[in-house]
Amino acid sequence: MKGKMKAAVVEAFGSPLLLRDWDIPTPGPGQILIKTEACGVCHTDLHAARGDWPVKPTPPFIAGHEGIGIVVALGAGVTHVVEGDRVGVPWLYSACGHCEYCLSAWETVCASAEFGGYTRNGGFAEYILADPEYVAHIPAGLTPHEAAPIICAGVTTYKGIKEADVRPGQWIAISGIGGLGHLAVQYAKAMGLRVCAVDVDDGKLGHATRLGADAVVNARAGDPVQAVRDVTDGGAHGVLITAPSLAAFKQGVGMTRKRGRCVLVVLPPGEFPLSLFEVVANCITVRGSFVGTRQDMAEALAFAAEGKVKADIELRPLAEINQVFRELGDGEVQSRIVIDFRG
Repeated sequence: MKGKMKAAVVEAFGSPLLLRDWDIPTPGPGQILIKTEACGVCHTDLHAARGDWPVKPTPPFIAGHEGIGIVVALGAGVTHVVEGDRVGVPWLYSACGHCEYCLSAWETVCASAEFGGYTRNGGFAEYILADPEYVAHIPAGLTPHEAAPIICAGVTTYKGIKEADVRPGQWIAISGIGGLGHLAVQYAKAMGLRVCAVDVDDGKLGHATRLGADAVVNARAGDPVQAVRDVTDGGAHGVLITAPSLAAFKQGVGMTRKRGRCVLVVLPPGEFPLSLFEVVANCITVRGSFVGTRQDMAEALAFAAEGKVKADIELRPLAEINQVFRELGDGEVQSRIVIDFRG
């Protein structure tokens, strides 16, 4: 397929994205081409565009790793994806498939992994080139706009809850009830957990209550660590930190029950302020969780397809991407924004 497409391109770190005419890519052997229907916007996209992390993408590149669309062309050798399939191109764009991590279903930490919208061009464009081995297969009944946040925010929080290893009836504290956290509350409730939601915004805490949270704590009203300990009778069995805040990280360890697990799924700039005494004396596990595997993705999408989890979304056109980034950076986005390519 020849021609041009519209794409929002990162030309230089820290500069506004440029809406450019870009060549529609041609799928080579083992690749597929997807016509984009929707692409969610994630805080990681903002980090990518700013060059915030130690390992940086190389401009110019197209960000976006929550792209959903229809397969419109196949490269040679592709057999298990067909034209007309609806798929998503997530953060995990591809992996080697044969290292110890890939062979043990931990492809997310493969040393040769590629990442959508970071090391490979992503979904802020009308077409996306993808590896058919790693795309997300979108269940029938989920619209592309509903599915977009699930293939990043959804699978990230779902995997994080799994890594917290909390059993039904036990407490999980979810710190940060925004784009990730409001999905985490829903996954946790669907998994039979008791949820204590923590945020600095009473509006977001009210949202958490409507989504089923059993208790809420405003981190600006007194001591949030003690408040969570009081609510959960000694600390949560698991804590999931979805707020990109070093203060939230430090508080999260304090909210964790003895022998509990504190799971980190976001990457704010800076060093983790960890109390070694607290971790050692209370036998706490502090664990990083990086998006999710292909099996985690299928499970996360299944919850959404069954109506147990639903992202709150706001649709915006690609032309407003810089305004969306400003809102995201200023903390003005309540849940998830999805770029709509239908217009």
